[in-house]
Amino acid sequence: MVMEKQPRTCGVVGLGYVGLPLAVRAAQAGFTVYGVDIDEEKVRRLSRGESIVLDVASSELMSLVGSGAFFATTDFSCLEDADVVLICVPTPLRKSRDPDMSYVLAAVRSFTPFLRRGHLVVLESTVYPGATEELIRPELEQGGLRAGRDFYLAFSPERIDPGNRHYGVANTPKVVGGVTAECTRVAAEFYALLVDQVVPVSSARAAEMVKLLENVFRAVNIALVNETAIICERMGIDVWEVVEAAASKPFGFMPFYPGPGIGGHCIPVDPVYLSWKARTMGHHHRLIELATDINAEMPRRVADRAGEILNLWGKAVRGARILLLGVAYKPDVSDIRESPALEILHLLRERGALVEYHDPHVPRLDLSGIAMASVPLTAERLSACDLVILTTNHSCFDYPWIASHARVVFDTRNGFKGITGPHIFRVGAPLPSGDVPVEVG
Repeated sequence: MVMEKQPRTCGVVGLGYVGLPLAVRAAQAGFTVYGVDIDEEKVRRLSRGESIVLDVASSELMSLVGSGAFFATTDFSCLEDADVVLICVPTPLRKSRDPDMSYVLAAVRSFTPFLRRGHLVVLESTVYPGATEELIRPELEQGGLRAGRDFYLAFSPERIDPGNRHYGVANTPKVVGGVTAECTRVAAEFYALLVDQVVPVSSARAAEMVKLLENVFRAVNIALVNETAIICERMGIDVWEVVEAAASKPFGFMPFYPGPGIGGHCIPVDPVYLSWKARTMGHHHRLIELATDINAEMPRRVADRAGEILNLWGKAVRGARILLLGVAYKPDVSDIRESPALEILHLLRERGALVEYHDPHVPRLDLSGIAMASVPLTAERLSACDLVILTTNHSCFDYPWIASHARVVFDTRNGFKGITGPHIFRVGAPLPSGDVPVEVG
């Protein structure tokens, strides 16, 4: 059994939001960990004990670097000495909306020259069902070694939720599926050393489908509540009140909430992987495609409603001063991947608005080649803006204070829950009660 070899060593390829927490957990469990990444600057920072992700404290990393439990390098040859190799690199979409497997294939090809008998290789990057067997296995077997006989190959989907204070690597159940039963067994025994619960499944394909189903479930339900929010606006019903009341049912209902769109590394991408795979087999997954369209349309709906709100106050979008609160894709993180706030910012600027943003987690960003910096949040700036749009509900925002100084607020996240007034507008809610001025001086 591969794990019986001492000392136990583990290689992690890709040291981002998935790979680094996993590497740290393996080091804490007693493994000597080689972290491999092609980004030389990232490797230099990690070698100094400087964390690059929210879920790993620099003090924690520095301790592991100092003790020799964790090494960061750009050299793949170190993986020859590892008992286990975990691949945690990005799997984005191409512009054509089909899976981009180039990062995974590049990582596998860089590692293949150092593959040896007894290696356990696990892919954690999100892929379509069949990718581990159809793409990864042939690459690894080119040298003559065979999966299930000479080395072990499995898929275990990452379940990292950046910024989640309750669930991390150790206490999140780990799904594992190998390309053979023996591969599943060995991979499950490895992960049992890192996590509280391992969930073996019958194959790598099943494990790959598990990951996609999890995020298809979320995407479809978010689309459902986004569509419901639009209907509620037209019917004069508060969707937030409706969802909260429905959530009082102790069975048969799980609350999801509307917003300005979906973002991050999983929900906008993973369902498209499954939809693409279905099309290659002659089947159109209509539910995924409809949900994707609904969620993708939300930033434009927010921009449209922002224009309607400005019109109520006697303002046009062109020339209006608009402040976005938050550009990260979710609260209390710095990750802007696929963030709907960026699309909203782009749409409003395209329509002639003068748009700024404030986000303490994202001090700078580059939007379509234009560099922007987070502006200070002051009473003067709030009162000078024609419209303040809450696009990311960071917990650090003082919502009552913002409401007391902003002229008009458009809340897309229900961050201003319980705060009312004729100047507070919400996604999925009736127009605010009270008189709305037709002109602002």
